[in-house]
Amino acid sequence: MDKQMKMHYMQRIDEKLSDLPWYVTEFIDSKKRTLSPTTLLNYCHDYIIFFDWLVTENLTSTSRKEIKLESLESLTIREVENFLSFLDYQLGNTKLTINRKLSSLKSLFDYLQNKAETSDLKPYIQRNVMAKMDLIAIKESQETIANRIEGKILREDDFEAFRQFVAYDFGEKYKEKKRIYNFHQFNRERDTAIVSLILGSGLRLSEVAGINLEDLDINKALVRVIRKGDKEQYVYFSKQALFDLESYLHIRASRYVPEKNENYLFIAAPVGRKGKSRRLTQRSIEKLIEKYAIAFGKPSLTVHSLRHSFATRYHLENNDVPRLKNQLGHSSIQTTMIYTHLTDDEMRKAVNNMDR
Repeated sequence: MDKQMKMHYMQRIDEKLSDLPWYVTEFIDSKKRTLSPTTLLNYCHDYIIFFDWLVTENLTSTSRKEIKLESLESLTIREVENFLSFLDYQLGNTKLTINRKLSSLKSLFDYLQNKAETSDLKPYIQRNVMAKMDLIAIKESQETIANRIEGKILREDDFEAFRQFVAYDFGEKYKEKKRIYNFHQFNRERDTAIVSLILGSGLRLSEVAGINLEDLDINKALVRVIRKGDKEQYVYFSKQALFDLESYLHIRASRYVPEKNENYLFIAAPVGRKGKSRRLTQRSIEKLIEKYAIAFGKPSLTVHSLRHSFATRYHLENNDVPRLKNQLGHSSIQTTMIYTHLTDDEMRKAVNNMDR
């Protein structure tokens, strides 16, 4: 993650911490050297949900920011189980998401009991209810396990690791090979934007290659694409994709020198001294993803598997198949269900949710 993006995340973390108890700020500060800003921001989101639940359930008589350590120390196993049920039935979180939020709480409570000390060298809390809570055992399908082992999709922290590799580490890896290094330096903003856009939206290869400048709505983080059947649709993309697109757009005109009427978004590097700018083709995008995937150590990664990675992550985080269907441009919800490896129970829940 580059310095500017890191500063952006740290600013967002500070905003969240301003409305959380002091000991949460202390915990987050203790983790800044070892955890990524994105992980710390997720921690803050998780704690806001938890502390707001404590207030709503009258398990504390104060506001979120003023919740005392004694309130955490006196929590019972039953009350924590109720919170996990709230995540499941009220917020509709998946088992993986519930596990992640429980892990966030375990980390905080472990810090309060085993690492933080008062002025008289005593722990902040004596009793740690989160240490008694078990994560949910999750049985994955053989297909999902096979995908992970074979490196066909990116999962969790791999998203940022691959993006970071495209943006910086590829160049460092080939620093001694000047031709490869210089070519990467020339195209790294463009290539990072392409990877971020696919990972942050799930667009198809043809849709990415066909984007023009006027199709982008930077203010709303939307892009107009022509989907299968020549259907026009506006698709949302992530904040990370927005940041990387803006970085690319900042250098696009000066570096690739397109003609005034050449309004395609992604431009191929000019070939030769008199090389002219031109739209980056679908095949060129496939080849650049292939190049980075092999160097990254996941040679099975393709444009389609990056789209697949987005779909899998979206499903695990949101469990909203109808919206995912629309985001991906599927004509049938059955396609989306298969694509995201839904279990039978999740299929039934997704279909039922469509009638609400």
